[in-house]
Amino acid sequence: MFGDVSGMMNKLKEAQKKVEETKNRLDSVLVDETAANEKIKITITANRKIKNISIDESLLTNGEELEDYLIITLNKAIEKATKINEHEMAIAAKSGMPNIPGMDMFK
Repeated sequence: MFGDVSGMMNKLKEAQKKVEETKNRLDSVLVDETAANEKIKITITANRKIKNISIDESLLTNGEELEDYLIITLNKAIEKATKINEHEMAIAAKSGMPNIPGMDMFK
């Protein structure tokens, strides 16, 4: 009914391996984001781990402004990283999936 079950299991293991390799690779993909006035610069990985935050000294005297810029800039960086992550993970998962009729989840 399902054809070569052993072959499908091997393909699933291969897909899992590709996903893990992609996760590891995405730790080295860096995403940079800056505030509109470039007073804050943030670097995160495509796995959404913060690597660096650079803050202009002029923001250190105004806590509320600093918080606002941090929130905005972090959210933008996370959004960019998430898009990259989801795209790359979908490619990795799809490339190793066996062809099971009716199970095409990645159109």
